[in-house]
Amino acid sequence: MNIDIPEGKDPIGYVWGEMVPGIGIAASQFSLAVYAHTTLGLREFEAARLRIAQINGCIFCLDWRTERDGVKVEPEFADAVSEWRTTELFDERTRLAAEYAERYATDHHNLDEDFWKRMSSQYTQQEIVELSMSLGAWLAFGRLNHVLGLDTVCVLPSHRS
Repeated sequence: MNIDIPEGKDPIGYVWGEMVPGIGIAASQFSLAVYAHTTLGLREFEAARLRIAQINGCIFCLDWRTERDGVKVEPEFADAVSEWRTTELFDERTRLAAEYAERYATDHHNLDEDFWKRMSSQYTQQEIVELSMSLGAWLAFGRLNHVLGLDTVCVLPSHRS
């Protein structure tokens, strides 16, 4: 870990809540809002989220699976995300979500007219904005946790025992 955590303190709670409370608490609320208020389907949500996790290298994010109404994506889904261009497990919306995540994180200057035509044929403008905000949250916070070394101890507050 690249941040000193006082003995007995929860690393995530300390860094996000105590070190910079004016920023960390707001960031945490935004991060959780992406999950609580999404209108996107589980498969496209997870394809985008996992692609960002793969790019960031966030250990917690790679292991995490979003659950909705007791349903998670199938175990082979993460491998399919790595192969989003060729996998037969994805419909067009899911494939586009993974592509957008990758390009958003690594090549955002080259989101061309062809890409936006394909996105607009599958997603509403509201869904595109929602997905973009989700990608921003995952890219920023997953990368932050990985860079600071928190990703090996990260547990979302709603999943702590």
